[in-house]
Amino acid sequence: MDAVGSSETDTDTQVSNLSSQRHKEITDAITQCLSRDMMPIYTVSKAGFQKLIHTLDKRYQLPSRNYFSQIAIPELYTKCRDVVQQEMAGVKFFSTTTDLWSSRTTEPYISLTVHFVNEEFQLKSRCLQTSYFPDDHTGENLALGLKEALAAWNLCEDHQVAITTDNGTNIVKAAELNQWTRFQCFGHRLHLAIGNAMKNSAHAQCISRALGICRKLVGHFSHSWKKRVALREAQRELDLPEHAMVTDCSTRWGSTQKMIARVIEQQSALSKILSTERKVRHLLPSWQDLEVLESVNKALSPLQDFTDALSGESYVSISCVKPALHLLNTSVLAEEEEDTDLTKSLKSRILQYLNEKYEVAQDLLNMASFMDPRFRTQYLSADETQRIKDRVIAELLVSKTGLFNWLEFHVTYF
Repeated sequence: MDAVGSSETDTDTQVSNLSSQRHKEITDAITQCLSRDMMPIYTVSKAGFQKLIHTLDKRYQLPSRNYFSQIAIPELYTKCRDVVQQEMAGVKFFSTTTDLWSSRTTEPYISLTVHFVNEEFQLKSRCLQTSYFPDDHTGENLALGLKEALAAWNLCEDHQVAITTDNGTNIVKAAELNQWTRFQCFGHRLHLAIGNAMKNSAHAQCISRALGICRKLVGHFSHSWKKRVALREAQRELDLPEHAMVTDCSTRWGSTQKMIARVIEQQSALSKILSTERKVRHLLPSWQDLEVLESVNKALSPLQDFTDALSGESYVSISCVKPALHLLNTSVLAEEEEDTDLTKSLKSRILQYLNEKYEVAQDLLNMASFMDPRFRTQYLSADETQRIKDRVIAELLVSKTGLFNWLEFHVTYF
């Protein structure tokens, strides 16, 4: 009995000691929770969280918020950085993506993500930094900032294959100043293609009016809980999906398409609620507006999957651009007999924009799809195929002489 009691007392003493293994495991777990789930550090000062920890282990003494902010989290950052730094040391060639954005408090930041293939031939991505960037967002400042970011991780610019960005003039200039090969994000290019098609369409005014009504309609239901309750009741009566209205974002074409689709889906419920109130009856889309919305939705809705498919980080996506353009031209955006003039116009303008923008990168797209075993020569003409084969053999002969015979056989028979 004395031995058992002595053992329990020793354990209590160890758990209460900040340097004990058990205390360290719990503290590390809390630190991971705060960091991974992006929880505010003051969470550890809240009574509910403290009660939870006390219930899980009454012997554990929870450190203060200052300990987590000044010691635990910085130590975790240093540990994670060391792991990534060690991983980067074994990377020979890599590509990067970068973007500028503002926080909810409008503070400017710049992010940098590196993509590489490790020794196990696995595609990896690591976000190296999301840094406060208060300087003017000129091309010169961005060029210097990106150079410094690579240098901070001991990454050689000469080993950077390419950098992927949006189409902002400042970031385009930055890549030019650094003499880096730049690719534009497919999702952003598709966004520009859709915006260009809608803005320059002969029906642009009708589209603008219909979208304006949609936004007012969504705002009306978003700012009134009574209207949201009425919408749910109407949905149940009409046996419609109990979906909330969707607010669109000017920088995300997909959100605009989803807003349109939701208004079309819930048109009966919306009409049931608003048609009886004179003050808000004007918010209902007219039959002309509905025709415009349906035409726009038919042109845009099939494009949602392409943005998602070509924006992944866990697989190579550039080799999919050529096949994606082929599908857009031959099926997804191909004109159909039942298409309205507006739908045909949007499809045509989107295709024209994409085809023109990617024309200058045809050699790269051909090479990428050729090297992907899923596609090979499927989307290449006979002339393009032979040209790519010659180029691949020539480049390998220069860089990897020992593999020349193997690649010649591979290219010839596949």
